[in-house]
Amino acid sequence: MTTATATASFSPKRSSDGHRFEHPEETMSSFRGAMLPKFLSDLSQDLVEVTLELNDDNDEIVVCSVAPAADDVSAADGILQRSMSARSRRIRRTFGWLRSASSRTTASNSEPVEFALPAREARRLKAKLQRTKSSARQALDGLRFISRTTVGANGAEELWKQVEARFESLADDGLLARPDFGECIGMVDSVEFAVGIFDALARRRGQNITKITKEELREFWLQISDNSFDARLQIFFDMADSNEDGRITREGVQELIMLSASANKLSKLKEQAEEYASLIMEELDPENLGYIELWQLEALLLQRDVYINYSRPLSTASVAWSQNPSSLLPKNLLHRLSRSLQCFMLENWQRGWIILLWVIAMASLFAWKFYQYRKNRAAFQVMHYCLPVAKGAAETLKLNMALILLPVCRNTLTWLRSTRARSFFPFDDNINFHKIIAFAIAVGIIIHAGNHLTCDFPHLVNSSPEKFAPLSSDFHGTKPTYKFLLTGAEGVTGILMVILIAISFTLAARRFRRNMVRLPAPFNKLTGFNAFWYSHHLLGLVYVLLLIHGSCLYLAHKWYEKTTWMYISVPLLLYIAERSVRTCRSQHYSVKILKVSVLPGNVISLIMSKPPGFKYKSGQYIFLQCPTISPFEWHPFSITSAPGDDHLSVHIRTVGDWTQELKRVIAEGDDSTSVDHQARLVQIGNLDPIGQPRLFVDGPYGAPAQEYRNYDVLLLVGLGIGATPFISILRDLLNSTKTAEEQMDSNTETSRSEDSQNSFTSSSLTPGDKKKSQRTTNAHFYWVTREPGSFEWFKGVMDEVAEMDQKGQIELHNYLTSVYEEGDARSTLITMVQALNHAKHGVDILSGTRVRTHFARPNWKEVFTKIASKHPYSTVGVFYCGMPMLAKELKVLSHELSHKTSTRFEFHKEYF
Repeated sequence: MTTATATASFSPKRSSDGHRFEHPEETMSSFRGAMLPKFLSDLSQDLVEVTLELNDDNDEIVVCSVAPAADDVSAADGILQRSMSARSRRIRRTFGWLRSASSRTTASNSEPVEFALPAREARRLKAKLQRTKSSARQALDGLRFISRTTVGANGAEELWKQVEARFESLADDGLLARPDFGECIGMVDSVEFAVGIFDALARRRGQNITKITKEELREFWLQISDNSFDARLQIFFDMADSNEDGRITREGVQELIMLSASANKLSKLKEQAEEYASLIMEELDPENLGYIELWQLEALLLQRDVYINYSRPLSTASVAWSQNPSSLLPKNLLHRLSRSLQCFMLENWQRGWIILLWVIAMASLFAWKFYQYRKNRAAFQVMHYCLPVAKGAAETLKLNMALILLPVCRNTLTWLRSTRARSFFPFDDNINFHKIIAFAIAVGIIIHAGNHLTCDFPHLVNSSPEKFAPLSSDFHGTKPTYKFLLTGAEGVTGILMVILIAISFTLAARRFRRNMVRLPAPFNKLTGFNAFWYSHHLLGLVYVLLLIHGSCLYLAHKWYEKTTWMYISVPLLLYIAERSVRTCRSQHYSVKILKVSVLPGNVISLIMSKPPGFKYKSGQYIFLQCPTISPFEWHPFSITSAPGDDHLSVHIRTVGDWTQELKRVIAEGDDSTSVDHQARLVQIGNLDPIGQPRLFVDGPYGAPAQEYRNYDVLLLVGLGIGATPFISILRDLLNSTKTAEEQMDSNTETSRSEDSQNSFTSSSLTPGDKKKSQRTTNAHFYWVTREPGSFEWFKGVMDEVAEMDQKGQIELHNYLTSVYEEGDARSTLITMVQALNHAKHGVDILSGTRVRTHFARPNWKEVFTKIASKHPYSTVGVFYCGMPMLAKELKVLSHELSHKTSTRFEFHKEYF
């Protein structure tokens, strides 16, 4: 137990702990009817010393002694003893926090004095005593009017220069208008909030102005950039204290909430500002006086963490810091290097051996073919090293043209994921391997075609009759010309293949595929996903040309020397079989739309009938085709329903041409007109399935997230619509929990009807069976989004998980990045309203669920460290779905924390 003792005189001097107490006359006037013993009024002309002790553990304030100045000690002793009465003891029982103990007496044997204050003044005194230096320092991070991101490298002066430069561009005749104040000080997106600051600072000067000079701007700037928490707090208070009487009414609090909601673009919060203002008044003004003062607002902000902790169990579990990452690092440099190498090998050995095997295979084929043509002395004498180099590159091209098909055989990969092969092959990197092979093909083409066109052909065409004579039989006795070599079957097929591959590879580049290249019409149709999709199908023609090209070789005549078909036949047949299966299965998997919901953020939720025999795992995805839109286009979407559900569901964000067309087609599925039906679609959010277009389903296909059951702990990170694969996982975990609880209840009921021995056996086997069936014990879900309306997408799932998960096995964390970070003045009051409402009603004001929403972006290093501390010696599966920008940071942290702690993090990603 820690205590802090304050001995104070009722004089203008500071007390021993740095707090200031007013003169008794000032104190009495502010107490308004304080129930003080009469003897204090008799001592109003003298100095009275009060010794109080604050207990931080249980929030007690103990009156140790009340004594006059040193000259009046004897008189004070008598007064103190006479003050003890039945009334004092009754007050002590009423205000339990204001009491003293016999063990904390002064030197005299008399019992210490206890006096009571009205509830409001008691809270005010307690708030003053609780404001320690540490809490004041902590509060400095709050109520920032200038965002951290706007602070220049050279500090305040550099920042003022930027403000001054903006003043010069915005001012008219040397005067800055009130509406331009926000843009001038850097609050471009918070104009109304900035105007509130402007008015508060103007009222301090006793002015009602609409324009200010540069000198006045400098004065305003010095006040809002003041590092003192008291100065910031006073400005924040003055924004609501429009009549400058030192009090804020409910209307003033409501105005502050409206300004904060406007700054953060939270329209829903603005609509409920009156309700939340009443909530704050209920908390800070229990006496129902109709106003709050500065000290009450200060107490609310300084106890921010206390209020937030009220609702924390519903959104984040407490973390036991069982391991210190720095303490687990090996001290010896050699041991650290050994640990780093060990972690690197564990993380990359699958990729390593595949790449190594591939490189060895290419090198061996190149060397073998190089050696063969190096031995052909007749051809080597004419074309020198150009020929064996070109032929060696051609052999690697055959291998890579075969291998590049394997990573896109989705059905085969999905089946292999469910076998022991997943322990040896990095199936999550199939697309990366596909790209690596494509790059190797491009290099092989340059070497092969380049050597032929610039070296082989010129040497052959310009060779002497003596050197050409041994090769004349290969060319039917006639020395070829350069044109003949280009226009022959081998030359034409080779040139066509190069052109088609160049088109396909170019349009598959990220900038073209994601429509980041702006071309004038009609060339703008060469960018986007459709251009990538259709151009990639040109590669089917490339394989036909490749077979022709490989059978028309000039220097090889025996069938076993023409090896092209040997390389590509099996992968090509496998790929053709895959596409045939997909076509047949998609016709069989025709689904009906059962329900359509239009959600905020341009998202539609489709609930479809589940095809007979359709089985999938959480985390997998399907392809959808709508023949009404296009009979050729298939688009992938993550499954958001659980495997145990009797339906299929997907959430689709309408950002592309196909998805927007799907929304339009669904809206026109009713008999009513398109416009009327779209209006009903937005208002009601549900559609009658009658008359809806047919959809075909292809899948399911494997994805990294389907491996979640192979880990002890899950860290699921979804960015925006990237949360969809993890919703299915949460639902699956929830269903597993329900099943386990039902089985436990069933076993318990069965055991009651059996003898004690059978009961013991049943209870001892059930936990073991459960452990074998499901390895995953905990899941941490982090959903980061920019739009508050996004939380409506999976509101039901969030509430259901929070309701069912009584043991805290699933932690849900929502992050809204459009709201200013916690500590910014524009989000401070929203944070407090959020915590109070969640503590009282159990509902988050932004998401409408039981999961409390955090502001700004997560501190990912802190997230990983806490998970490592809570789950030592565990394997954590880190699954990310979203934009590529965050994947690198999460991967680095997974690698770093695996090195520094006993917890191993394995990172998996998929992009949308």
